[in-house]
Amino acid sequence: MAIKVGDTAPNFTLPSQSGSPVSLSDFRGKPVVVYFYPKDDTPGCTVESCAFRDQYEVFKSAGAEVIGISGDSPESHQKFASKHQLPFTLLSDKDNKVRKQYGATAAFGLFPGRVTYVIDKDGVVRYVFDSMFNFKGHVEEALKTLQALVNN
Repeated sequence: MAIKVGDTAPNFTLPSQSGSPVSLSDFRGKPVVVYFYPKDDTPGCTVESCAFRDQYEVFKSAGAEVIGISGDSPESHQKFASKHQLPFTLLSDKDNKVRKQYGATAAFGLFPGRVTYVIDKDGVVRYVFDSMFNFKGHVEEALKTLQALVNN
């Protein structure tokens, strides 16, 4: 069942691009933007990840962290992050367990989905944006939601 607004975001622990384990609970007390994307270094995923990169300082100034998750290996993530100067953490969900737990699957469950979750400092999901083709919309919508959280 898909995670929706108002749900507590399920904790997870996955290897990062450096190979070290990262848990969602490591960020408790600050907002987190978690975005699931299909594959490193594909055109749409590169546009989306670079859009998060380009706005990363705005996320940081709002007190938030950004985490990207796909089924690619830590080594693939390391190359992707290095090639595009991605300043945030990329996590490897090799078996797509976390993706399935969050319900971030696409049409008929055939392809990995492109879904962004804005999670508040208490671990509650405040926004879900699900769009395979509006790559930059994930960043724009996440920023709008974060700004509303910070201003309340």
